[in-house]
This record gives sequence, C-alpha cells and structure tokens, in this order.
Amino acid sequence: MSHSLPALRRRASAQVEAAAQPDRSRGPVPVITVQRLVKSYGVGEAAVHALAGPLDAGGRPLGVDLSIHQGDFVAIMGSSGSGKSTLMNILGCLDAPTSGRYLLDGIDVGGLDEHQLSLVRNRKIGFIFQSFNLVPRTTAVAQVELPLAYAGVKSAERRRRAMAALSMVGLADRANHRPNELSGGQQQRVAVARALVSAPAMLLADEPTGNLDTRSTDDVLAIVDRLNASGRTVVLITHEDEVARHAKRVVRLVDGRVKSDERQAPVTGPPPALLDPVTFAEHSLHAQTGVQG
Repeated sequence: MSHSLPALRRRASAQVEAAAQPDRSRGPVPVITVQRLVKSYGVGEAAVHALAGPLDAGGRPLGVDLSIHQGDFVAIMGSSGSGKSTLMNILGCLDAPTSGRYLLDGIDVGGLDEHQLSLVRNRKIGFIFQSFNLVPRTTAVAQVELPLAYAGVKSAERRRRAMAALSMVGLADRANHRPNELSGGQQQRVAVARALVSAPAMLLADEPTGNLDTRSTDDVLAIVDRLNASGRTVVLITHEDEVARHAKRVVRLVDGRVKSDERQAPVTGPPPALLDPVTFAEHSLHAQTGVQG
C-alpha cells in the first residue's frame, strides 16, 4: 500500500515524539546520555580513535560516558585533536558514533533514519555556530523564522515567535535588517534567536564567540547566561578559559577521553556569572588587565 510523502513525514514525526516521552517514574531523565561512545576512523591496527575513553587491558577503547541534565550549562574544552569537535558533531546528530549509545531528550538517536534525524535536529537542538551561518540578503526576522518554516508552522505564528525570540536577544528593532546591516555581535544574537525559536531541549554552541570582539563576546555570553538561568540547557564548545568560566560544569577532553569533569555551580540555579556577579566581574577585570587579585 503506498503512502504520500506528507503522511510518511507525519508518521516519522509521531515516532520521534513518542520516543521522546521519558519514564518519569524513575526520576528526571537527562537531556543527554552518552554510553560507551567510540568514534573511530579506519580499521584494525590502522584505526584512529577520535573518541575512545579509557582503554582495556588489550588496548581496546571502552568509550566515553557522559550525562547532562535539564538546566545544566556545560563547557566542553580541549585542544585540537582532543575529540571535542567529534563529540559536538555526534551530540548535534551531525555524525554517528562507531559504537555506543546516545540518547537525546529520551530519544535513542542510533535507531533513527535520516528524516527522523532531521526532525530531531530541528526540534530538539538549537545550533549556534562561530560563523553565524546567516543567509545573505535575508532579514533578521526571516532568518529566525527558518526552523519554524521547516517544521511547517504557519506564517503568522512563525512571525510572532520569531519576533519574540528577537526581543529576547534585544534585537526587535533590527528585525528588518539584513546581515550586512548588522555588526558581528548583532549577527550572532540573530543566530541565538534562531536557535531559540523552536524551544529546543538543548542549545549547542560551537565556539560562539570565536569571531567576536571583547564587547560583543560579553553581550552574547550575557544572553546565554540569562537563557540558562531561565532553565535552558546549554552545551558550549570552547577553547577559552574565560568563556568556560560562565559554565556550571567544565568537561575537558584529551586524546579522545574525559580528562576532568569539574562542577563550578549547581545544576539548579543561576550560572556563575549571575550567581556572584561582583566576584565574577572582578575576576574578569583582573584577567584582562593582568592584575592579580
């Protein structure tokens, strides 16, 4: 029996939504659960393990384990070749692990086909990239509407939600401006609004301040801090210690394994920059001027 494409998409969407219903009887379910995750390139003795975790007695990778709960703000750090970009691509459903299991908001990602993965990316993850990834000659409000258009949201509702998201990042008055009419910091704030508009389970930010000056960096991180304080789960990829200071938890990767996992603030409650603003600001000033406090 044949099925129309819209019917197949509705069915896939229903399967994704059904899989996302967590079992609350056993307590809160993490937004992210990674179990024995391994990513390898090549085979046999020539295999290179981008993500390996600890090794067993025979030198075989046991994989990376990681859980992130609702409302946490986690910075993932590491130098080039540490595995942080590989982990980011897997968490963003942009790549698949060689082995292991990844659950996103209760969904076992490994069991999804390409169309279902695209639905998960659209509905469960808000992406913020270093390079902004804005569409040239397209207004800010139209940029923010894009994820909703893909999801089939009607025009009037798309516009309402896009304007609300722009208001959250302080750019409602720039709604009709195009990228070439916005500063770098403003472009990144448009990208943040676009990431927020579908109310995702997780914000995944890849070096979000890498192309920004100091003032724009502070502006964008202040927005991320407020979003996390309101309950948004944030996973931020960075190599900068000053950026990682904003996170509640810092996970450092070395050679494809977790070297350290440090808690800087409780999962529930505000992130460090809002938990003790005066001390946080003084530390940042000392770091910028080289003065020891």
